[in-house]
Amino acid sequence: MTHLGNPGASGNSAYATSMEGLKASGVLKTATADGPGQGGPAVGGAPEQRPANGRSAAGVLGNGWARLLLGLLLPAAVLAAWQWCTSTGLFSSVQLPAPGAVIEAAVDLVQRGELAQHMAISTQRVLLGFAFGAALGLVFGALIGLSKVADVLLSPTIGALRAVPSLAWVPLLILWMKIGEDSKVTLILIGAFFPVFTTVSLALRHVDKNLVEAGRAFGLKGVKLLTTVQLPAVVPAVFSGLRLALAQAWLFLVAAELIASSMGLGFLLTDSQNNGRTDRLLLAIVLLAIIGKITDALLGVAEKWAVKRWA
Repeated sequence: MTHLGNPGASGNSAYATSMEGLKASGVLKTATADGPGQGGPAVGGAPEQRPANGRSAAGVLGNGWARLLLGLLLPAAVLAAWQWCTSTGLFSSVQLPAPGAVIEAAVDLVQRGELAQHMAISTQRVLLGFAFGAALGLVFGALIGLSKVADVLLSPTIGALRAVPSLAWVPLLILWMKIGEDSKVTLILIGAFFPVFTTVSLALRHVDKNLVEAGRAFGLKGVKLLTTVQLPAVVPAVFSGLRLALAQAWLFLVAAELIASSMGLGFLLTDSQNNGRTDRLLLAIVLLAIIGKITDALLGVAEKWAVKRWA
Protein backbone atom coordinates (compact mmCIF):
# COMPACT_ATOMS: atom_id res chain seq x y z
CA MET A 1 0.00 0.00 0.00
CA THR A 2 1.29 3.48 -0.82
CA HIS A 3 2.62 5.41 2.17
CA LEU A 4 1.02 8.82 2.42
CA GLY A 5 2.07 11.77 4.44
CA ASN A 6 2.53 15.52 4.38
CA PRO A 7 3.83 16.40 0.89
CA GLY A 8 6.07 19.06 2.31
CA ALA A 9 7.65 16.89 4.97
CA SER A 10 10.76 14.76 4.81
CA GLY A 11 10.64 11.07 3.83
CA ASN A 12 10.73 9.91 7.46
CA SER A 13 7.94 12.30 8.43
CA ALA A 14 5.76 11.13 5.54
CA TYR A 15 6.33 7.53 6.51
CA ALA A 16 5.44 8.25 10.14
CA THR A 17 2.25 10.06 9.13
CA SER A 18 1.10 7.22 6.93
CA MET A 19 1.96 4.65 9.55
CA GLU A 20 -0.11 6.53 12.13
CA GLY A 21 -3.03 6.63 9.70
CA LEU A 22 -2.74 2.97 8.97
CA LYS A 23 -2.64 2.10 12.64
CA ALA A 24 -5.61 4.34 13.38
CA SER A 25 -7.62 2.71 10.60
CA GLY A 26 -6.93 -0.71 12.06
CA VAL A 27 -5.18 -1.93 8.92
CA LEU A 28 -1.72 -2.18 10.42
CA LYS A 29 -1.60 -3.78 13.84
CA THR A 30 1.68 -3.60 15.69
CA ALA A 31 2.46 -4.15 19.32
CA THR A 32 3.96 -1.43 21.43
CA ALA A 33 6.52 -3.93 22.58
CA ASP A 34 7.68 -7.32 21.42
CA GLY A 35 5.15 -9.88 22.57
CA PRO A 36 5.66 -13.45 23.62
CA GLY A 37 7.06 -15.60 20.88
CA GLN A 38 8.54 -12.59 18.99
CA GLY A 39 11.88 -12.56 20.68
CA GLY A 40 11.00 -9.94 23.29
CA PRO A 41 9.96 -10.14 26.91
CA ALA A 42 6.44 -10.96 27.93
CA VAL A 43 4.16 -8.55 29.74
CA GLY A 44 5.79 -7.13 32.83
CA GLY A 45 9.26 -8.06 31.63
CA ALA A 46 8.91 -11.71 32.62
CA PRO A 47 10.21 -14.27 30.13
CA GLU A 48 7.68 -16.29 28.19
CA GLN A 49 6.72 -19.55 29.84
CA ARG A 50 7.00 -22.49 27.47
CA PRO A 51 6.04 -26.12 28.01
CA ALA A 52 8.77 -28.59 28.92
CA ASN A 53 8.86 -29.93 25.35
CA GLY A 54 9.58 -26.42 24.03
CA ARG A 55 6.36 -26.17 21.97
CA SER A 56 3.67 -23.69 22.90
CA ALA A 57 -0.05 -24.12 22.18
CA ALA A 58 0.14 -21.26 19.69
CA GLY A 59 2.92 -23.08 17.87
CA VAL A 60 0.86 -26.25 17.59
CA LEU A 61 -2.21 -24.35 16.36
CA GLY A 62 -0.04 -22.57 13.82
CA ASN A 63 0.70 -25.89 12.12
CA GLY A 64 -1.68 -26.44 9.20
CA TRP A 65 -1.92 -30.22 9.60
CA ALA A 66 -2.48 -29.93 13.35
CA ARG A 67 -5.31 -27.44 12.77
CA LEU A 68 -6.85 -29.76 10.19
CA LEU A 69 -6.76 -32.76 12.53
CA LEU A 70 -8.19 -30.76 15.42
CA GLY A 71 -10.94 -29.43 13.15
CA LEU A 72 -11.91 -32.98 12.22
CA LEU A 73 -12.43 -34.06 15.83
CA LEU A 74 -15.97 -32.71 16.14
CA PRO A 75 -17.19 -34.14 12.78
CA ALA A 76 -15.70 -37.52 13.79
CA ALA A 77 -17.51 -37.35 17.13
CA VAL A 78 -20.80 -36.47 15.40
CA LEU A 79 -20.32 -39.36 12.95
CA ALA A 80 -19.64 -41.78 15.83
CA ALA A 81 -22.73 -40.57 17.70
CA TRP A 82 -24.78 -40.92 14.51
CA GLN A 83 -23.63 -44.50 14.03
CA TRP A 84 -24.32 -45.32 17.69
CA CYS A 85 -27.87 -43.92 17.51
CA THR A 86 -28.70 -46.04 14.46
CA SER A 87 -27.01 -49.25 15.64
CA THR A 88 -28.75 -49.17 19.04
CA GLY A 89 -32.19 -48.60 17.50
CA LEU A 90 -32.62 -45.23 19.17
CA PHE A 91 -33.98 -43.98 15.82
CA SER A 92 -35.58 -46.01 13.06
CA SER A 93 -33.97 -46.27 9.63
CA VAL A 94 -36.67 -43.97 8.26
CA GLN A 95 -35.99 -41.27 10.85
CA LEU A 96 -32.20 -41.53 10.74
CA PRO A 97 -30.52 -43.85 8.23
CA ALA A 98 -27.10 -45.20 9.13
CA PRO A 99 -24.01 -43.50 7.65
CA GLY A 100 -23.51 -46.60 5.50
CA ALA A 101 -26.97 -46.15 3.97
CA VAL A 102 -26.14 -42.54 3.07
CA ILE A 103 -22.92 -43.69 1.42
CA GLU A 104 -24.85 -46.32 -0.53
CA ALA A 105 -27.28 -43.63 -1.72
CA ALA A 106 -24.32 -41.55 -2.89
CA VAL A 107 -22.83 -44.50 -4.75
CA ASP A 108 -26.18 -45.18 -6.42
CA LEU A 109 -26.47 -41.58 -7.64
CA VAL A 110 -22.86 -41.64 -8.88
CA GLN A 111 -23.49 -44.80 -10.86
CA ARG A 112 -26.53 -43.16 -12.45
CA GLY A 113 -24.44 -40.10 -13.32
CA GLU A 114 -26.78 -37.79 -11.40
CA LEU A 115 -24.76 -36.74 -8.36
CA ALA A 116 -22.07 -34.86 -10.27
CA GLN A 117 -24.76 -33.01 -12.23
CA HIS A 118 -26.59 -31.99 -9.05
CA MET A 119 -23.34 -30.70 -7.51
CA ALA A 120 -22.16 -28.91 -10.66
CA ILE A 121 -25.41 -27.04 -11.37
CA SER A 122 -25.80 -25.93 -7.75
CA THR A 123 -22.19 -24.73 -7.57
CA GLN A 124 -22.64 -22.83 -10.84
CA ARG A 125 -25.77 -21.10 -9.59
CA VAL A 126 -24.14 -20.13 -6.31
CA LEU A 127 -20.96 -18.78 -7.91
CA LEU A 128 -22.87 -16.72 -10.49
CA GLY A 129 -25.26 -15.27 -7.93
CA PHE A 130 -22.44 -14.64 -5.48
CA ALA A 131 -20.27 -12.88 -8.09
CA PHE A 132 -23.00 -10.52 -9.27
CA GLY A 133 -24.37 -9.92 -5.77
CA ALA A 134 -20.94 -9.22 -4.29
CA ALA A 135 -20.08 -6.81 -7.12
CA LEU A 136 -23.32 -4.87 -6.65
CA GLY A 137 -22.86 -4.90 -2.88
CA LEU A 138 -19.37 -3.48 -3.25
CA VAL A 139 -20.56 -0.70 -5.57
CA PHE A 140 -23.57 0.35 -3.49
CA GLY A 141 -21.67 -0.11 -0.22
CA ALA A 142 -18.88 2.17 -1.44
CA LEU A 143 -21.42 4.71 -2.71
CA ILE A 144 -23.32 4.90 0.58
CA GLY A 145 -20.19 4.66 2.73
CA LEU A 146 -18.58 7.62 0.96
CA SER A 147 -21.57 9.84 0.18
CA LYS A 148 -23.86 11.27 2.83
CA VAL A 149 -26.42 12.18 0.17
CA ALA A 150 -26.53 8.59 -1.11
CA ASP A 151 -26.74 7.37 2.47
CA VAL A 152 -29.83 9.52 3.13
CA LEU A 153 -31.48 8.58 -0.17
CA LEU A 154 -30.75 4.85 -0.38
CA SER A 155 -30.15 3.45 3.10
CA PRO A 156 -33.80 3.38 4.26
CA THR A 157 -34.99 1.55 1.13
CA ILE A 158 -32.13 -0.98 1.07
CA GLY A 159 -32.55 -1.56 4.80
CA ALA A 160 -36.23 -2.34 4.28
CA LEU A 161 -35.53 -4.73 1.40
CA ARG A 162 -32.94 -6.52 3.52
CA ALA A 163 -35.71 -7.54 5.93
CA VAL A 164 -37.72 -9.35 3.22
CA PRO A 165 -37.45 -13.17 3.64
CA SER A 166 -35.91 -15.13 0.78
CA LEU A 167 -39.06 -17.14 -0.01
CA ALA A 168 -41.05 -13.93 -0.38
CA TRP A 169 -39.09 -13.13 -3.55
CA VAL A 170 -39.88 -16.48 -5.23
CA PRO A 171 -43.37 -15.75 -6.67
CA LEU A 172 -42.33 -12.28 -7.83
CA LEU A 173 -39.22 -13.60 -9.60
CA ILE A 174 -41.27 -16.30 -11.31
CA LEU A 175 -43.73 -13.65 -12.48
CA TRP A 176 -41.00 -11.35 -13.78
CA MET A 177 -38.39 -13.80 -15.10
CA LYS A 178 -40.43 -16.96 -15.66
CA ILE A 179 -39.07 -20.39 -14.73
CA GLY A 180 -35.41 -20.64 -15.65
CA GLU A 181 -31.87 -20.00 -14.53
CA ASP A 182 -32.30 -16.21 -14.43
CA SER A 183 -34.81 -16.30 -11.58
CA LYS A 184 -32.70 -18.75 -9.57
CA VAL A 185 -29.45 -16.80 -9.98
CA THR A 186 -31.24 -13.54 -9.20
CA LEU A 187 -32.56 -14.90 -5.91
CA ILE A 188 -29.04 -16.00 -4.91
CA LEU A 189 -27.77 -12.58 -6.01
CA ILE A 190 -30.21 -10.94 -3.59
CA GLY A 191 -28.92 -13.10 -0.74
CA ALA A 192 -25.27 -12.31 -1.52
CA PHE A 193 -25.80 -8.58 -1.97
CA PHE A 194 -26.73 -7.49 1.54
CA PRO A 195 -23.77 -8.83 3.61
CA VAL A 196 -21.24 -7.18 1.27
CA PHE A 197 -23.23 -3.96 1.10
CA THR A 198 -23.54 -3.71 4.89
CA THR A 199 -19.92 -4.46 5.77
CA VAL A 200 -18.41 -2.24 3.05
CA SER A 201 -20.63 0.76 3.78
CA LEU A 202 -19.98 0.60 7.52
CA ALA A 203 -16.25 0.02 7.11
CA LEU A 204 -15.77 2.95 4.72
CA ARG A 205 -17.51 5.30 7.15
CA HIS A 206 -14.86 4.52 9.75
CA VAL A 207 -11.72 4.89 7.62
CA ASP A 208 -9.28 7.20 9.39
CA LYS A 209 -9.95 10.78 8.22
CA ASN A 210 -6.29 11.76 8.56
CA LEU A 211 -5.35 9.01 6.12
CA VAL A 212 -7.95 10.24 3.62
CA GLU A 213 -6.77 13.85 3.97
CA ALA A 214 -3.20 12.73 3.40
CA GLY A 215 -4.30 11.06 0.18
CA ARG A 216 -6.09 14.19 -0.96
CA ALA A 217 -2.98 16.22 -0.19
CA PHE A 218 -1.16 14.05 -2.70
CA GLY A 219 -3.79 14.82 -5.32
CA LEU A 220 -5.82 11.63 -5.04
CA LYS A 221 -9.52 12.08 -5.77
CA GLY A 222 -12.59 10.02 -6.56
CA VAL A 223 -11.95 6.48 -7.76
CA LYS A 224 -8.16 6.86 -7.37
CA LEU A 225 -8.59 7.82 -3.71
CA LEU A 226 -11.00 4.93 -3.20
CA THR A 227 -8.74 2.28 -4.75
CA THR A 228 -5.45 3.62 -3.34
CA VAL A 229 -6.40 4.59 0.20
CA GLN A 230 -9.91 3.74 1.30
CA LEU A 231 -10.46 0.20 -0.04
CA PRO A 232 -7.02 -1.07 1.08
CA ALA A 233 -7.86 0.24 4.56
CA VAL A 234 -11.00 -1.90 4.69
CA VAL A 235 -9.75 -5.09 2.98
CA PRO A 236 -10.37 -7.29 6.07
CA ALA A 237 -13.92 -5.95 6.41
CA VAL A 238 -14.59 -6.48 2.69
CA PHE A 239 -13.57 -10.12 2.91
CA SER A 240 -15.64 -10.61 6.04
CA GLY A 241 -18.62 -9.41 4.03
CA LEU A 242 -17.68 -11.65 1.10
CA ARG A 243 -17.49 -14.74 3.31
CA LEU A 244 -20.86 -13.92 4.86
CA ALA A 245 -22.26 -13.36 1.38
CA LEU A 246 -20.96 -16.72 0.18
CA ALA A 247 -22.60 -18.49 3.12
CA GLN A 248 -25.82 -16.58 2.44
CA ALA A 249 -25.65 -17.59 -1.23
CA TRP A 250 -25.63 -21.27 -0.25
CA LEU A 251 -28.56 -20.65 2.08
CA PHE A 252 -30.55 -18.99 -0.70
CA LEU A 253 -29.71 -21.83 -3.10
CA VAL A 254 -32.32 -24.16 -1.60
CA ALA A 255 -35.00 -21.48 -1.92
CA ALA A 256 -33.85 -20.77 -5.48
CA GLU A 257 -34.10 -24.41 -6.48
CA LEU A 258 -37.69 -24.52 -5.29
CA ILE A 259 -38.49 -22.59 -8.49
CA ALA A 260 -39.52 -25.56 -10.69
CA SER A 261 -36.01 -27.00 -10.64
CA SER A 262 -35.18 -30.49 -11.87
CA MET A 263 -31.48 -30.48 -10.97
CA GLY A 264 -29.32 -29.32 -8.09
CA LEU A 265 -28.73 -30.16 -4.46
CA GLY A 266 -31.72 -28.10 -3.37
CA PHE A 267 -33.91 -30.10 -5.74
CA LEU A 268 -32.39 -33.34 -4.42
CA LEU A 269 -33.21 -32.18 -0.90
CA THR A 270 -36.87 -31.42 -1.54
CA ASP A 271 -37.38 -34.37 -3.90
CA SER A 272 -35.98 -36.75 -1.28
CA GLN A 273 -38.34 -35.30 1.32
CA ASN A 274 -41.34 -35.79 -0.95
CA ASN A 275 -40.34 -39.39 -1.74
CA GLY A 276 -39.40 -40.36 1.81
CA ARG A 277 -35.74 -40.92 0.90
CA THR A 278 -34.14 -39.78 4.15
CA ASP A 279 -30.79 -41.23 3.08
CA ARG A 280 -30.66 -38.95 0.03
CA LEU A 281 -31.94 -36.04 2.09
CA LEU A 282 -29.05 -36.43 4.53
CA LEU A 283 -26.67 -36.84 1.60
CA ALA A 284 -27.79 -33.50 0.18
CA ILE A 285 -27.27 -31.80 3.54
CA VAL A 286 -23.78 -33.28 3.94
CA LEU A 287 -22.80 -32.26 0.40
CA LEU A 288 -24.07 -28.72 0.92
CA ALA A 289 -21.97 -28.48 4.09
CA ILE A 290 -18.82 -29.88 2.44
CA ILE A 291 -19.00 -27.82 -0.76
CA GLY A 292 -19.88 -24.70 1.23
CA LYS A 293 -16.86 -25.21 3.45
CA ILE A 294 -14.56 -25.79 0.46
CA THR A 295 -15.66 -22.57 -1.24
CA ASP A 296 -15.28 -20.66 2.04
CA ALA A 297 -11.76 -22.06 2.46
CA LEU A 298 -10.83 -20.95 -1.07
CA LEU A 299 -12.14 -17.47 -0.28
CA GLY A 300 -10.08 -17.53 2.92
CA VAL A 301 -6.94 -18.19 0.85
CA ALA A 302 -7.80 -15.20 -1.35
CA GLU A 303 -8.34 -13.12 1.80
CA LYS A 304 -4.86 -13.93 3.13
CA TRP A 305 -3.32 -12.96 -0.19
CA ALA A 306 -5.30 -9.71 -0.40
CA VAL A 307 -4.50 -8.69 3.17
CA LYS A 308 -0.81 -9.34 2.57
CA ARG A 309 -0.93 -7.48 -0.76
CA TRP A 310 -2.93 -4.39 0.16
CA ALA A 311 -3.35 -4.15 3.93
